[in-house]
Amino acid sequence: MASPLPPPSLSAALAPPMTHRFGVFFFASGTIANPVDIRFQEVSGLQATITTKPDLSAAARLSKRLIPTGIEYGDLELRRGMVVGSPLTKQIQATFNDFRFIRSDVLITIYSEQAVPTSAYLFSEAFPISWQVNSLSAKSEDLLIESLKLSYTRMRTVSL
Repeated sequence: MASPLPPPSLSAALAPPMTHRFGVFFFASGTIANPVDIRFQEVSGLQATITTKPDLSAAARLSKRLIPTGIEYGDLELRRGMVVGSPLTKQIQATFNDFRFIRSDVLITIYSEQAVPTSAYLFSEAFPISWQVNSLSAKSEDLLIESLKLSYTRMRTVSL
């Protein structure tokens, strides 16, 4: 005979179901987390590259030696089901309707299967540079997906 499952704890019962292994949090004005725009289907573009230039000094002429000159970041790309009237949607509309740029800090948090944060990345002063909606088709019952590309000034790993 199989043993019954243990009853769920009160904190597990009150916690939202774990449907994503990551959360994306937008901080308007740098301080207030936007609780509506946290569920994304896909995030890509988490990358940083050290730029270099050749060392042209006499000692380096016999070998290939590079000098680091800076850091370049990839654009942050987010995909989700279309949301109407959310704070992020209003920010996108301000950018593409009025050419008004509202910068936000964006925190991406990675969670374990037990919903414990394991790592996080903070993107400073992010703003939309591209927005796209997938094809509209009367024959399809697929969810309408929007893609958002953000540029930012700096990416930092956050210690947890």
